[in-house]
Amino acid sequence: MNGPSSVFTQTVEPAAPQIAPDAAAGRAGHGHLPASTAQKVGSLSIVIPAYNEEKRLPQTLEHITRFLDQRGGVAEIIVVNDGSKDRTAEIAQQVSTGKWRVRVIENPGNRGKGYAVRNGALSAANDWILITDADLSTPIEDAARLFQAVEDHGVEVAFGSRAVDRSLVAVRQSALRELSGRVFNLTMRILVRLPYADTQCGFKLYSRSAARKIFSRQLLDGFGFDVEDLYLARKLGYQARETPVRWSNAEGTKVSLFSGLKAFYELWCVRRNSLMGRYQIHNPNPTAAASQAASGE
Repeated sequence: MNGPSSVFTQTVEPAAPQIAPDAAAGRAGHGHLPASTAQKVGSLSIVIPAYNEEKRLPQTLEHITRFLDQRGGVAEIIVVNDGSKDRTAEIAQQVSTGKWRVRVIENPGNRGKGYAVRNGALSAANDWILITDADLSTPIEDAARLFQAVEDHGVEVAFGSRAVDRSLVAVRQSALRELSGRVFNLTMRILVRLPYADTQCGFKLYSRSAARKIFSRQLLDGFGFDVEDLYLARKLGYQARETPVRWSNAEGTKVSLFSGLKAFYELWCVRRNSLMGRYQIHNPNPTAAASQAASGE
């Protein structure tokens, strides 16, 4: 909520999140927003997972607050400190943010980006939840592209993609990382059977109602969580819109070789968890269920 400058710090551990109930089978329009609702984008929570980001965070928060000044309306900024060893939390608390509400959530140690995003999303108070990386590899202004996708297609999930229009990528990753990303996407399509060209761009928009159902079921804490969340959205009957966004590779990536390899393993975990019924999806939307059956899911 907008108002006097304020910073809140809290430690939150969603160790056993309550599963949000499924919509009743056959509910009309599940996974879509009515046109009138889609055209009235409401209040916004911006969630920033952060691990050792003391150097980049001041500029990032300044950029985001300028964006919010131009956008207006009701908004909050949530910085989720994932057990940083530097002054990330202190910096987040000290940065002047003008009129915008800022909350600093402390994870109980370094739990992983997936844990941090889930923690922030389930703590968000507003109508829409925008996930963005602390390095702003995708400019915050490209939130307008995601909101436009919501309005144009009546969906409750829209996510940025570097693969839909590669001309929007200003600074590319190394050849090795790009090759790894393509192999990851191919493996994802085989194991998880999602049709998307890029699941790993850290710029995603969820309605709060969709986020509650999706993130309360998320089980992965590592970098495979992006795939898991999009898979859950699909299983729950939400259509997710892959949207081209601008992107520039930022130095200082937090993705280690081990984390990258683990993400491949987590693709299998998504498939296994689904087959074992761990996501507790009992009444998926009939339309989505039919689509999944046709594709062999």
